[in-house]
Amino acid sequence: MIALTGASGHLGQLTLTHLLQKTPASQLVAIVRDPAKLGTHRHPGIAIRTADYDDTVALEEALDGVETLLQVSSSASGSVASRQELNVVQAAAAAGVRKIVYTSTLVPGADAVFLAGRTCGATEQAIKDRGLAYTFFRNSMYFETIPLFIGNALQDGVIYYPGGNGKVSFVSREDIAEALAIVLTESGQHENVDYRITGAEALSFAGLAGLLNARKGVDAAYLDIPEADFVEELGKAGVPQAEIEFTVSMAASIRAGEFEAVDDRLEKLLGRKRRAVSTYIGEL
Repeated sequence: MIALTGASGHLGQLTLTHLLQKTPASQLVAIVRDPAKLGTHRHPGIAIRTADYDDTVALEEALDGVETLLQVSSSASGSVASRQELNVVQAAAAAGVRKIVYTSTLVPGADAVFLAGRTCGATEQAIKDRGLAYTFFRNSMYFETIPLFIGNALQDGVIYYPGGNGKVSFVSREDIAEALAIVLTESGQHENVDYRITGAEALSFAGLAGLLNARKGVDAAYLDIPEADFVEELGKAGVPQAEIEFTVSMAASIRAGEFEAVDDRLEKLLGRKRRAVSTYIGEL
């Protein structure tokens, strides 16, 4: 059986949709905190099991009989995310799961600038230390994060962000979900490898402004604001300190080039061209 954690999230639901095209529903387990959130992706043949990332006993029970697990990285940050992700690995090993497909980030490791990169690095190592087979999807940032970066640029024409000259190889979440379904169902392949999952090009924020101009007719520009001003504005908006630190680390990681790599692995997995970021911008 194949199980998914976070099955009610955006990536989980998309992956589940693609899995249903490739394998019988009776072979799928959707692990969620709240079954009601699985919404339209409920299916009579899918086993829906309830477990929280903080409850290792419930996680182990939910993973009973599962051979392959898609572990979607925690939506939390900092020490909470690290604890939750290690709980999943511990439960998977105890339940006899053979392989974990894990959604990591493009540059994981203890020295990563991005705080999530440090969490992902620790999770990857924990999976290896447990002796589990693995495939690591080291994902760049989704297309769907672009609205968060550009803010009100479609209205006022300015992208305010402390990204410097850093570039991001934005990638389609839909493409990632399809590729995950392929890897999860191709038994005996993709063993003990890490894949860099990126878009076809890396864009600076000035480049994003150019796409807004070309695709939306917006006379847009990018203003590289000081990090201190960014922190101040987040504080004024009432963002909790832990989230501010996480968000600022993301900007710093972009400036440091942690999201600029471009790799063709995704196209090889899909057997087709990736979705284009310019098309996504045009649909905003």
